[in-house]
Amino acid sequence: MDWGRVFYLFFTLMSLTTSAAFLYEDTLVALIIAASVNVVSTLLKIGIRNILSSELMAGSLVADFHLIPAFFALQFYGNLNIANWLVIGAIIANLYTIVISIIENLKLLFESRQK
Repeated sequence: MDWGRVFYLFFTLMSLTTSAAFLYEDTLVALIIAASVNVVSTLLKIGIRNILSSELMAGSLVADFHLIPAFFALQFYGNLNIANWLVIGAIIANLYTIVISIIENLKLLFESRQK
């Protein structure tokens, strides 16, 4: 078992679920937790050298650049509607990242079976 991959996938899934949790409990604390977990997920993707690593990093950065403005929209402008829509954008980006991870894992699985 590759523990580096386990941690990377763990934080990728946590990014998605904490962002979705904000939509249920739309508080500033929930948004800070979602953004923090997503930043950790992005930092973990820096060291990945896989086939689709640039796509994974792009998806994670898109989620970061949705969650950070959502924080500002909620904290400084009090606009929950914009914050919710930005978090939905981050969720879509995180879903994209998970789909790319699944594709990459399937590709690695098929390559290992052919050898």
